[in-house]
Amino acid sequence: MLGLMMDAPLLTTGILNYAAVAHGETQVVSRCVDGSIFRYGYSDALARCRKLSAALLSLGLRPGDRVGSLLWNTHHHFELFYGATGEGLVLHTINPRLFDDTLVTIINHAEDRWIVVDAATLPLAERLAPRLSTIEGYIYADKSEDLPDSTLPNLISYEVLLQSQRDDHQWPEFEERSASIMCYTSGTTGDPKGVVYSHRSIVLASLFMSMADMVGVFRPGELEAVMPIAPLFHANGWMMPFTAPMSGQKLVLPGRNFEPAMLCELIAAEGVTACAAVPTVWLGIIQYLKETATAVPSLRAALVAGTKAPKPMVEDLERRGIAVGQVWGMTEAAGGVRGTPAPDTARLGKDEQLDRKLRQGRMGYGTELRIVGDDGAPLPHDGRTQGHLEARGPCIASGYYRHASENASGWLTTGDVARIHRDGTIEIVDRSKDVIKSGGEWISSITVEQAAMEHPALALAAVVGVSHPRWQERPLLFATLKPGSAASRDQVIDHLAARLPKWWLPDDVIFVNALPMTATGKIRKAELRDAIASGAYGALALPEVAISATGR
Repeated sequence: MLGLMMDAPLLTTGILNYAAVAHGETQVVSRCVDGSIFRYGYSDALARCRKLSAALLSLGLRPGDRVGSLLWNTHHHFELFYGATGEGLVLHTINPRLFDDTLVTIINHAEDRWIVVDAATLPLAERLAPRLSTIEGYIYADKSEDLPDSTLPNLISYEVLLQSQRDDHQWPEFEERSASIMCYTSGTTGDPKGVVYSHRSIVLASLFMSMADMVGVFRPGELEAVMPIAPLFHANGWMMPFTAPMSGQKLVLPGRNFEPAMLCELIAAEGVTACAAVPTVWLGIIQYLKETATAVPSLRAALVAGTKAPKPMVEDLERRGIAVGQVWGMTEAAGGVRGTPAPDTARLGKDEQLDRKLRQGRMGYGTELRIVGDDGAPLPHDGRTQGHLEARGPCIASGYYRHASENASGWLTTGDVARIHRDGTIEIVDRSKDVIKSGGEWISSITVEQAAMEHPALALAAVVGVSHPRWQERPLLFATLKPGSAASRDQVIDHLAARLPKWWLPDDVIFVNALPMTATGKIRKAELRDAIASGAYGALALPEVAISATGR
């Protein structure tokens, strides 16, 4: 016997349709590429998105065709999330910080037909264009209708394209399992692979992430303002382009400039109450607030993901009245982890509450998580046993685009080594490729990094394994210093010795000016390993004069 409920498809466009009716005057605020501010309400956004859909159809695009976006966190990018997907097209959000060769591979693999660019990414697109085999033309997104001088073939104006369309275009209904957005993984552990979100998965993930226990500091009846500092080309800006209109929140888009001063200025000016960013961004904001003695009083929530948050960072934000919610996630998995404490946490002491905040969220409805051993057998959720983290659910990737299936068991192998506690909280121990085996025992690179970053002089830390004739592998620590700070190798080792087992201590500390980073704020450990393998890691170190200045 079947139920007698209507079978309305779950489509991304339903979110913006709802927002335009329920809170059409609530604003989307965008810092444009030139630094100016653009704002409109959800009802006006809906009108432009529908026009965009009609415009894309006028170019000969049809359901299932891919439209690439080489854009930052702007209103033009927001409009593509609805304007492209509303007609059954697939929006391919492209990370402009990747290497040219990688971008060419990704775009050709996705078989994009058109790409939308702006002033910031135009030079990049011009470099790539001769090597792109499926691109028919380019759309230039700018508030002006004028086109720049460019070598791009078949370049047309975004605004002119919209102005040529009628105002009465309506979106169709179609199968909710149709592809909506394509996002390639960051490639930190290999070649990027295409993750294809369905309309159904995006709507469900947005619902899961809009639940009251996702962040837990929103106040009913007040206008909340959220700002995704996570790039929109990374896991859909952590779903904020969908959760904000779904929840009636003001959406603030910071453009392409993620410098702390610009972010804090926008937070203050627009009354932002919650931001989503990786730890490196939050560390920069904290440093700026300290150096300038400024405050961001409207900000109440910091959503943190991408990598484990250092304890000093969490403590600093909490002292400022900013509640920290860590959540585990990845391009292949969205919406299944809560950023709030378990219901019984309030009875615990402050130290134990902090310990739980340092975990990577807790399981929420919509995603099953488990840990398994090397043999694939499930392991207990006792907070002590560690294993390979696996996930499954309606918002979890079942495979990769044009790639052999890797999830034959019905579970996604995440590549993380984790513990799951009895209260459902998740503690990431390491990436499978980053864990170090020394003398037959495992060393968590993340744990060593977290301990190192508790040193007041260290800004960032990265630990990788180096070959050892006796112990198989030993940890090597790369570190950057905070501006105006000093530390020596021995000081860092002494600091770690008070916090870690002796055999976990790094064999050496290499101070560097900067660590190689991905566009999403993760450290490229593969580059550090390559430097070690080639014997060139010494070239990364600060000059001897700088090292001696730190007391080494």
